Amino acid sequence: MNIDLEQSLLAFSLLGAGWVLWLLVVLGVITLAVTLERLIYGWRNTTPSMALEQAIGAFLRTGDQAAFQRTLDGLKGLEARVLAAGIEAGGTDTEAAEEALAGHILFERMRMERGLIVIGTVGSNAPFIGLFGTVLGIIKAFHDLAEHQAEAASAVMAGISEALVATAIGLMVAIPAVILFNYLNRRVKNTFSRVESLAHLVLARLKGGEEAPLTDDQPTQQATPLAESA
Repeated sequence: MNIDLEQSLLAFSLLGAGWVLWLLVVLGVITLAVTLERLIYGWRNTTPSMALEQAIGAFLRTGDQAAFQRTLDGLKGLEARVLAAGIEAGGTDTEAAEEALAGHILFERMRMERGLIVIGTVGSNAPFIGLFGTVLGIIKAFHDLAEHQAEAASAVMAGISEALVATAIGLMVAIPAVILFNYLNRRVKNTFSRVESLAHLVLARLKGGEEAPLTDDQPTQQATPLAESA
């Protein structure tokens, strides 16, 4: 059984770096496809900033939750969905609104980060896959050298050349993948920093609206010592 295992491993190592090159090409295509899908998703789920700022400004001034809810329902995008969920679930209960905002932010973050692990994994592992192809190419080159000593120079040079191409392709796949991963990850962080900031503004206005208005029979201010003496 040990002999069969050694023969199987030897046969696998003699496959060379060709299949590794195709694997790297496939990983590169997958990385580009996931990146394009993430960019389209981000573009389609961006709330128009001007309209959102106007809606939040009006809500902060008036505190009209119904009008703010209608405006958010008419807007598309991640920010509008999060704020609308908080307003709809909260009503006059600010604790429920806070929980709804936190839960919806977490849900939207999971949707926004979907697929990033693929890009990050390719970026961190493509150099090692290319190096693996290099090792296989060198093994095959020396095996060809042993089998065809009369053509030693050409056999070794061809094998080493193929091995080095595997390393180069691995780096060509890894470097853009790392750049794209960092860009998309930073974009997610910036988006949710903005969402959390807007959520805090809305919560502050909701909590401010909880204060009961002064009635006619309640004193508007405490009597000052000067007034008492008068």
